[in-house]
Amino acid sequence: MLCLLSADGRVPTDHPLRDIKKLADTALKALSPVFDAMYAEEGRWSIPPERLLKASLLMALYTVRSERQLCEQVGYNLLFRWFLDMDMVEESFDHSTFSKNRERLLKHEVAAQFFATVVAQARAARLMSAEHFSVDGTLIEAWASMKSFRPKDEGSGRPPGASSGDSNRWVDFRGEKRSNETHESKTDPESKLIRKGPGQEAKLCFSAHALMENRNGLLADFRIAPATGRAERETAVEMLDETLPGDRPLTVGADRGYDTQEFVGQCRQRRVTPHVAQNTRGRRSAIDGRTTSAPGYGISQRLRMRIEEVFGWMKTVGNFARTKLRGVARTQHAAYLVGSAYNLLRIARLLRAPA
Repeated sequence: MLCLLSADGRVPTDHPLRDIKKLADTALKALSPVFDAMYAEEGRWSIPPERLLKASLLMALYTVRSERQLCEQVGYNLLFRWFLDMDMVEESFDHSTFSKNRERLLKHEVAAQFFATVVAQARAARLMSAEHFSVDGTLIEAWASMKSFRPKDEGSGRPPGASSGDSNRWVDFRGEKRSNETHESKTDPESKLIRKGPGQEAKLCFSAHALMENRNGLLADFRIAPATGRAERETAVEMLDETLPGDRPLTVGADRGYDTQEFVGQCRQRRVTPHVAQNTRGRRSAIDGRTTSAPGYGISQRLRMRIEEVFGWMKTVGNFARTKLRGVARTQHAAYLVGSAYNLLRIARLLRAPA
């Protein structure tokens, strides 16, 4: 028997993934010169980089927990095959393709360029504010066990009395004082031991920082940095300088963790009005009545809370509560792809909404 069937014919015409696919394909088409420079004209056939990037978007949009599981689903999921421009008889690619091509994508900063292209699409559609923004940070767990957090001057040998077959020889930390100054993870040295707040468990983490525009809650930038006490404020200033260059007046909303003389002063030097929540717990706030009395201050404080929705989506739907890669650079690569998926989903919804 002969059955003529296409993946496109099985996807409903009003499926929300159709709008996302159009936006993603447009952004990838703009990056064609970059892809041409990455791959040689001769040699063995390779998986197109466009397909790898779109596969990463599927992992974030559908909470696929691993690249291995995605490749398995591509074998029988018609929706995934259609999104990746695969026909009905084409074999699914192996999960190792992601690892083999990741260094090449990192070298050419493809994920960063893809994220910037998606942001440019939102600006072209006039969906992003050009004046009002918010910043905030969160923690992303590192792909490293606490048993790997050992003294820096310690070799790879086993402690005295440990047998060669003892896989839990590092599990007993009782009575040992550990800090980032004296210890590091032997699995991922760039991760840092930090806790979210008093009374909470300390974990090996990276810090993630979002710069959100206030009109529709779209990401203007999303960066990964080592988890330190100053990372939120320092990265926020970097994003203001590199993502929002120029001398036009801006406002930036933030929580009370940004209420320091240094950060407020750096914002005002850049003609950025710091709409920062006041921190008056046993100290004097760096934000005075000139800022808090303005009508826009209350609006910024209300809208900045939407950035928590972004973090919530990334950690639950986007499956980015814990990175699966080691190091800041690789985690940043994954962060840009998850941020792109979030922006594409938001842009598609906003364009479908009535004016």
